[in-house]
Amino acid sequence: MTVTPMMAQFLEIKADHPEALLFYRMGDFYEMFFDDAVAAAAALDIALTKRGKHEGEDIPMCGVPVHAAEGYLLTLIRKGFRVAVCEQMEDPAEAKKRGYKSVVRREVVRLVTPGTLTEDSLLEARRNNFLCAFAQVRDSAALATVDISTGELRVGPCPLVRLGPELARLAPREVLLPDSEESGIRELVEESGAAVTPIARSSFDSSGAETRLKEAFGIADLQAYGNFGRAELAALGAVVSYLEITQKGKLPLLRPPQRDIGGEVMQIDSATRRNLELTASLSGGREGSLLSAIDRTVTAAGGRLLTRRISSPSCKIETVITRLDIVGGFVDDIDGCNRLRDALRKVPDMDRALSRLSLERGGPRDLAAIRNGLGQAVDIAQVLRGFSDGDGLTPFIGDLEGHDDIVERLDAALVAEPPLMLRDGGFIASGYDDELDEVRTLRDEGRGVIASLQARYAEATGISSLKVKHNNVLGYFIETTATHAQKMLSAPLSDSFIHRQTTANAVRFTTVELSELETRILNAGNRAQEIEKALFEGLRQEILRAAGEIGTAAAALAEIDVSTALADLARAENWCRPTVDESRDFDVVGGRHPVVELALKRDGKSFVANDCLLTAAQNAAHVRLLTGPNMAGKSTYLRQNALIALLAQAGSFVPAESAMIGLVSSLFSRVGASDDLARGRSTFMVEMVETATILNQADERSLVILDEIGRGTATYDGLSIAWATLEHLHAANRCRALFATHYHELTSLAAKLDGVENATVAVKEWEGEVIFLHEVREGAADRSYGVQVARLAGLPASVVERARVVLDQLEKGDREGGKRHLTLIDDLPLFSAVPVAPVPAAAELPNEISARLEKVLPDELTPREALNLVYELKALARKDS
Repeated sequence: MTVTPMMAQFLEIKADHPEALLFYRMGDFYEMFFDDAVAAAAALDIALTKRGKHEGEDIPMCGVPVHAAEGYLLTLIRKGFRVAVCEQMEDPAEAKKRGYKSVVRREVVRLVTPGTLTEDSLLEARRNNFLCAFAQVRDSAALATVDISTGELRVGPCPLVRLGPELARLAPREVLLPDSEESGIRELVEESGAAVTPIARSSFDSSGAETRLKEAFGIADLQAYGNFGRAELAALGAVVSYLEITQKGKLPLLRPPQRDIGGEVMQIDSATRRNLELTASLSGGREGSLLSAIDRTVTAAGGRLLTRRISSPSCKIETVITRLDIVGGFVDDIDGCNRLRDALRKVPDMDRALSRLSLERGGPRDLAAIRNGLGQAVDIAQVLRGFSDGDGLTPFIGDLEGHDDIVERLDAALVAEPPLMLRDGGFIASGYDDELDEVRTLRDEGRGVIASLQARYAEATGISSLKVKHNNVLGYFIETTATHAQKMLSAPLSDSFIHRQTTANAVRFTTVELSELETRILNAGNRAQEIEKALFEGLRQEILRAAGEIGTAAAALAEIDVSTALADLARAENWCRPTVDESRDFDVVGGRHPVVELALKRDGKSFVANDCLLTAAQNAAHVRLLTGPNMAGKSTYLRQNALIALLAQAGSFVPAESAMIGLVSSLFSRVGASDDLARGRSTFMVEMVETATILNQADERSLVILDEIGRGTATYDGLSIAWATLEHLHAANRCRALFATHYHELTSLAAKLDGVENATVAVKEWEGEVIFLHEVREGAADRSYGVQVARLAGLPASVVERARVVLDQLEKGDREGGKRHLTLIDDLPLFSAVPVAPVPAAAELPNEISARLEKVLPDELTPREALNLVYELKALARKDS
């Protein structure tokens, strides 16, 4: 069967993009055919139909409306698809000029992938959408990162051992790897949750990458941006190459690449990020995370910056102190801080507006976003001038000012509330362009223009009955009665009025002016749209020429938003300014867990604050061994101190009365664990892998928190592993550490190792009940109170009582020291503690009651007889007592 020209075109374009679903534009719909249609219909839950036949088989087809395409794109991207958007590149009328059966010219204008999204509806406003590329060149490796929705581009050395932690820090949506890359690296990327995109190894060629980068940034030498190694160039080149492919030659507005040098930020591995719930809770959502508890930013860019600060706390003392100075200034000036926050609430997302404009995907609202953002920047700069020079705000003022020309131009050009789409029109303000105003008048007030022209012609001819009329044959024409024919056909009127038609009762004329006016009225709608598009393009180009300065202003606004948000948080929650220095001290007084405290506050409860002192001073403890019962708050205590260190180096005040933090280069946490069934790992194996990572990587500047090491295996195995781990942290790693355990035997190490100190979470026992005080004190716990906690959890009373019996026997054996635990357990009568009935056995009841019950036949009792029996038994009980 012959393939239709349209289907031939589809198959040809599809052959060039076999890996993507092809959105094939047909009028107001994007249509999909063959396997694309089957897959898309299932993923989008839309109807699957058919259109014609191919090789004797029906052609499956489905489609989505163009105006609603973004929502469908988002669904497909989230389900792992890539989409090639194929647009009509000419008007169907143009195609028909080439012949009746000519097909409209179509081209793929964009490949939509997880890491190349720019539309607001496809992105999370407060989260970066990173695309990464990992390159290895001989013995070196590097990771390049770009967010094309903001233009941010970074690169830095990344040994393979650091790839996992870096991906956990960045949480990219898509990672580029050479198509011949080993499977182990692909698995590592997939574990991070990112989509893996193999591309040709030639895209990673460092020599070609250097040329590609120079062309992309229009420079002669990359040295202007930094001294990049071969692996870094390869990773950057792969990113630029992939963007050229997916954006079909239209590179986004990329900022010059910034080089990340190792050691500038706190190293946090993926397990620690997960355990501490920095940006996402263990359930996977944002709620319950540290970020959700502290985020008071009021702009999208500020939200993204705060996420990066929490994910990458600084290890540069100067940077940390500068950030704390700025936050401190806002804490001290409440009124100024509140005025800034009110102004910031009106700041749109300029970064993403710029990116869309650079890729020619922007609309009138993106122009308005630049106008409104820069306008607010001027107001914010004025507020900043009211702060003292010592607050570190002066550089921001320069970044926010100096955009008057472009703001005035945009303010004059745009209406207050422009439409979203360029095709909607009506976004250029009246009075900005004379030609546009004239065309709009013709379009919107054509009748009025004709009426004024009629009045002018009537006055010029002296014929008051002259009319300007319209029909489908002549269009617009001038008509007078036949009595005025001679006058109109004679000079001088005949020089201006051109005779068109004579009827029995009237004579009809036209003028050059009327013919031109008719053409302009008929074309006014299209002409208005063309003028607006041209004006939009001029404004777009003007904005792009100032993109660097606009991006700098946007970055300054994000910095101010984060700082004022942290100041607002510090005031509201009574947080203190930490001291961060080059020492190895860790001294927190009255520390609190920010997330737990927030949850308790919602319930009207207060958080019990605790101190923590770890120091590198001679004969002082740098490892704290924490014992105490479950539910007493050991894990909370461990986590809160890790979070306090992280917040301090992120430039935030911290939840404490005071805090001195010696610089933490890396943070490690092993708190809780779960099976990793996909990789065949048990809970204990996961725990051991995480512990091994800590012991192999922690150094003197690390902060380590470990909770219940060794609990996933046999008691003596677990105790021995915990013992050896604690000794290694003390002697080999020499790091600051908090070590929580139920192995009370470990507390004896405090007497043997100078750097280990015992601490316990205090509880009280009252009439068999355990009361948690949540206070951390010096010393060791004498017991774990596990049975009491089991009772609080709701275990059946019989089980709790049996547990008490077994526990008493085991503790008795420990005290006597003459029997092994196994022997003690064997000596316990196997079923001696059969669940105790809540009512005493009949044999133990008083004789008269027992005798009376023996005569009762329950099945034969009526309700009345049963009630009487209860009264009778109650009387007998009183008699016996």
